[in-house]
Amino acid sequence: MIQDEIAQSLETESIEKTLSIIELIKSGGLAGQLIIALLTGLLVVALYIYFERLFTIKAASKVDPNFMNQIKDHVVNGKIEAAKALCTNVNSPVSRLIHKGISRIGRPLADINSAIENAGKLEVYSLEKNVSILATISGAAPMIGFLGTVIGMILSIFEIANSGGQIDIKLLADGLYTAMTTTVAGLVVGIISYISYNHIVGRTNKVVYQMEANSVEFLDLLNEPI
Repeated sequence: MIQDEIAQSLETESIEKTLSIIELIKSGGLAGQLIIALLTGLLVVALYIYFERLFTIKAASKVDPNFMNQIKDHVVNGKIEAAKALCTNVNSPVSRLIHKGISRIGRPLADINSAIENAGKLEVYSLEKNVSILATISGAAPMIGFLGTVIGMILSIFEIANSGGQIDIKLLADGLYTAMTTTVAGLVVGIISYISYNHIVGRTNKVVYQMEANSVEFLDLLNEPI
């Protein structure tokens, strides 16, 4: 009987010590809740930018394998307007670069190359739109979480200093909750943002490589002897 009572007491105590995430955030005090809210907002922004850029880059990377062959046929046969129309209908970063080059046909090859390079820079800038915000969030979120840690420790030390010899465990725990929850939240947001940033950069680099490869192929076409 005594062992059963002890087991029930321990079970009850363990249940009482179990906290849900919501209760844990509430236990962190006003400072902790404000920082958690800020980190939640940053997470929403990071996820929005990630998926928006992901879908944009995914659409930009779709190029018909026969696109360059069709461009080559039109240019070789002197159908410049047909080549321009094809680029307009495809409407991708690669097609816009090729369209820029086609519109310069008849000028020196160096001018065509320069025009394509300038257009390529604009396309890369468009693909990388708002990606720097992801990098900023990945670095700022852990620091904001650590700020909550410092605030929580200051609150705990303040309670100890003003306890008059009698430490209020409840108030002391609130400061520690603030310290721990904001640290975890900051690291979680930072990790998600960091992974998202690197994934977007990797996908962007693939599109840039695709643009460079097709641009070189187009310039080689113009440089071929007729």
